[in-house]
Amino acid sequence: MDRETINYIIRYFRKLMTDDEALALNHHMYTFKSSENVYMRNLMIKRGWISSDPEVTKLLENGYEVFEQNVVTRIMTETPEKVFFNNCPKCHRLARTPYAKQCRYCGYSWHHSP
Repeated sequence: MDRETINYIIRYFRKLMTDDEALALNHHMYTFKSSENVYMRNLMIKRGWISSDPEVTKLLENGYEVFEQNVVTRIMTETPEKVFFNNCPKCHRLARTPYAKQCRYCGYSWHHSP
């Protein structure tokens, strides 16, 4: 699956992630954001935003991109009917969001379509 599709699913269909997957995503994000600030890192650990749970950290052991790929593969295997791909009616490329009505690639607008 291409990077654009993976990012689209992770961004707009995050509610389909398991609790551990959501914790792993937050763990990665907050670890990255606090990488240069020890005070912020300790604060985020104290608040539980950075997890030390082995189940959560195991999801990220092969890297963040592999984690994302695994999450998207699981979502598309278990609940494909809940993922809506908003493709441009003209060029058929993936729109920026599930609710977009104008293509960022070809500029086609489908605002007035039913």
